[in-house]
Amino acid sequence: MVDNHITFKIKDLNFYYGSSLALSQINMDVRARQVTALIGPSGCGKSTFLRCLNRMNDTIPGTRLEGQVILEGTDIYREDQDIAELRQRVGMVFQKPNPFPKSVFDNVAYGPRVLGLVKGKPELVETVEKSLKRAALWDDVKDDLNNDAFSLSLGQQQRLCIARVLAVEAEVILMDEPCSALDPIDTRKIEELIRELRERYTIVIVTHNMQQAARVSDQTGLFWLGEMIEFNPTDKLFTNPDHELTESYITGRMG
Repeated sequence: MVDNHITFKIKDLNFYYGSSLALSQINMDVRARQVTALIGPSGCGKSTFLRCLNRMNDTIPGTRLEGQVILEGTDIYREDQDIAELRQRVGMVFQKPNPFPKSVFDNVAYGPRVLGLVKGKPELVETVEKSLKRAALWDDVKDDLNNDAFSLSLGQQQRLCIARVLAVEAEVILMDEPCSALDPIDTRKIEELIRELRERYTIVIVTHNMQQAARVSDQTGLFWLGEMIEFNPTDKLFTNPDHELTESYITGRMG
């Protein structure tokens, strides 16, 4: 049964790099326990929008946002928002795997330790194991938890980064082209993992691969020059889009 609860409500969002308008009048709902895919040509605003959802753009000088990003009923851009708490709830997986220069175990344990989410070693060990299992990595690493994370393959490193997000009890997982550095076999594993994770988590994925969006997502939005051209159920967007530009893009005539 699909959960129609709304996790994020985006209202009249404009985003600026200095005086340059990068996103214009974005309005959309991100539904709980669904996969929302964002597609569009390079430089159209997909990743900028994704970073608006956990205020990662705040780290870039001169940026400014207008409008509202409402998470579970609360605007995350309010003045008293705890940014650390927000990024705990809304985790991010980047284009290239970015494990810490630590052991496999310590990569996953780092967040729960720092945030004080666990009491004692047994609970920490349990959290690490549970997170690695949910990230479909446990069977690969259970005998090598003390090995350096960089000894893993790229696909395993990316699943380790997903486990790291899960370990801090995230509610939402943002993925910025998580398969672009991976081979087809590892890409398939990540896609299978995304389908499994949506039973527990809300996922928003930026992908340049339209076939991937069609395979893994429930809703898809097409960005074009900083605007949301169309946002619809994935099946509809790819088979019967509302906008001519969407059809031109997905059939390869534009973009």
